[in-house]
Amino acid sequence: MLIENTFKFIVSFFIAIILIYIIFSSRAQVSSTVLKILNISPSAQSIDYVKNKKQFQVHSLLTEQRHPKTINLSDVCIDNTTAGLQALLSVDADISQKFTEMAGNPAYMEKLKKASEAIQKAIKQRRKIYIYGTGSPGRLAKQIESSLWRSFWMNVQTKPEWKKIGPHFSDIEEQLIGEMTGGDRALISSLEGFEDLQLIGKLQKQNYQITKEDVVFAISEGGETSAVIGTILDAAQQSRDQKPGKLFFLYNNPDNLLYPFHRSRSVLDDSSIIKINLTTGPQALAGSTRMQATTSALFVMGIILEDAIRTLLKQYLSDQELEKLGFPPGMTIKKRLLSFVDLQQNIFNMASSLSKWTDLESETYASHNRTTYVAQQALLTVFTDSTERAPTFSLYPLDPVNRQERKSWIQICSPADNRQEAWFALLQRPFRGLDSSFYKPYFENEIDDPHSRETALKSLNKAGNDQQYIYDFSFSSANIANRKPVENNLGVIVLFSDEQPIEVLFAKWLVLFSSVNTKLVIVAIAPNTLTKQNLEKIRNMYPNATVLATPVFQQGDPLGLNQQISLKMLMNAHSTAVMAKLGRIVGNTMTYVKPSNLKLIDRATFLIENHVNEQLAHPAWIKYYGNCPLISYAAANAVLFDVMNYKQEHNDASVVSLSIVRVLESLKYKRGISWEEAEAILKNKSLGYYLKTCVGEIEE
Repeated sequence: MLIENTFKFIVSFFIAIILIYIIFSSRAQVSSTVLKILNISPSAQSIDYVKNKKQFQVHSLLTEQRHPKTINLSDVCIDNTTAGLQALLSVDADISQKFTEMAGNPAYMEKLKKASEAIQKAIKQRRKIYIYGTGSPGRLAKQIESSLWRSFWMNVQTKPEWKKIGPHFSDIEEQLIGEMTGGDRALISSLEGFEDLQLIGKLQKQNYQITKEDVVFAISEGGETSAVIGTILDAAQQSRDQKPGKLFFLYNNPDNLLYPFHRSRSVLDDSSIIKINLTTGPQALAGSTRMQATTSALFVMGIILEDAIRTLLKQYLSDQELEKLGFPPGMTIKKRLLSFVDLQQNIFNMASSLSKWTDLESETYASHNRTTYVAQQALLTVFTDSTERAPTFSLYPLDPVNRQERKSWIQICSPADNRQEAWFALLQRPFRGLDSSFYKPYFENEIDDPHSRETALKSLNKAGNDQQYIYDFSFSSANIANRKPVENNLGVIVLFSDEQPIEVLFAKWLVLFSSVNTKLVIVAIAPNTLTKQNLEKIRNMYPNATVLATPVFQQGDPLGLNQQISLKMLMNAHSTAVMAKLGRIVGNTMTYVKPSNLKLIDRATFLIENHVNEQLAHPAWIKYYGNCPLISYAAANAVLFDVMNYKQEHNDASVVSLSIVRVLESLKYKRGISWEEAEAILKNKSLGYYLKTCVGEIEE
């Protein structure tokens, strides 16, 4: 019996080996067939990516998957804007569920308490609090510093209570540093080649002279961001002789999915780093971590700061004085965490009102017009959402001042009189760029890959302090002359509760918008933003203005976190729905993503592979065109690099959409069509419409 079983095992083993060989041989043949029809040979860069960049092929992560609540998002948004917004906003309930779980878990509460205590200790000892992120979490870090931390302390310094606490907190606004990969210039758009380097995270931290005595928060929405991991690992190396409690890593994917990635595993296994896992599930738009992942991290960081500040101020102020500054008695981290549930439901209920704005803005772009966003206290939140649309949906980034022909769909402005004041209004401090003389020698000597080194050095030239002069967000005469809204443009004014009346703060903009007959949307966050009196004045000037008055809970919100989070969730859903209505989303996938780093190259490759194979497996395709071999990841990647070479300059086209169309059309007719032919097909139709007509779901 033993011999018989052994023989069966050996036979089964060899059969399995043969099957695996057949499958992989078939896959290779499939790839060869598809690429042969297209007349594409995999480039050296594609071959290198598929073979050697597996650590950046992260499409298995939970944040990259499709959320069931928004699976048909593109169709829903086109048919019914309110329903589309409800679907998008419903995914924020995943954050509420996560926070409820955290509040009931003592281990989570202990970690948040330790984070608060670390900040308290750093403030007392005049040490630094360093918060670092890449992309959306990087903008989050800037927002924590500028919109929450600096704004709070600058406001407190105008209050009577400052006389008591001022001597103990001199220059406190300078103690917290929020930094992103690439510095302030990366707020406009990411700097290619930076995000894939652990080196730059390490260098930026060192440039700020962060020591082992300082507190470091590294925020990676996926849990695998190279630059962020470079930051926290360097901090851990510095602190080997210290007790754990100063280093924190916030992320949004399950540990078991991150373990296959060496850089993530090195953080997860390091006992000196306190890990705060904020996994909520897939994003409302697959892979778009600017949404739920960043929202959860921003709120958690905000309440940690609140608790630290409240605990410190209690030593010097009475309960009544604390309450005047926004800290009610009895507030705890747990209660604050649970407060998100009501806040999230409140925003979800705004879907119907929000749809009016979404319809207006999508109609504006569909008719080849533009939008001007204007804000003051809300400026950084507005700025963040607007600039993040560019890489997500292949839009032109904000126009520099020297560009004669406007390409960006959006202009962002503040009431500031000149560009320096505008940058200060945005950041609550002067602009911070990267000093090339510090970074360049390291880039030249420590980046081994020639392509990565060349790309990073090019980006370094776009990251210096001179970049602040290239962009203008002010109401200066020169800026308005070059970027003046015209008829049928859209103006959007965003207000927070404690700002001056709209007719005072934005008087010049209201006059400008009315003089050129633009459409107008006023987004008022918090109930007392628009009084009946000033709303009546607006109605007289703009009888057809669309007003979105959003009630926000302000009690117990000393840093203005509720307002910032509410506006963020509204704008994330709004901008995503706008792009869905314009055909820049298929289902709930970002088929217009710009593959500007190794992770996004993987996402683009995965989208090509999945959308092509979904069509090839469709019964209608098989009925009309027969069985076609599925395309492999390697073949999809070869096609992607080929189209990226074809479209070297950034433009309004999606390389993912072009790739899908070219592959499918070539397989359909058994001949390779050109990139130009694929562009012609997409010129007057969206990818979503093409895919439906491609398999005969609807008549062309």
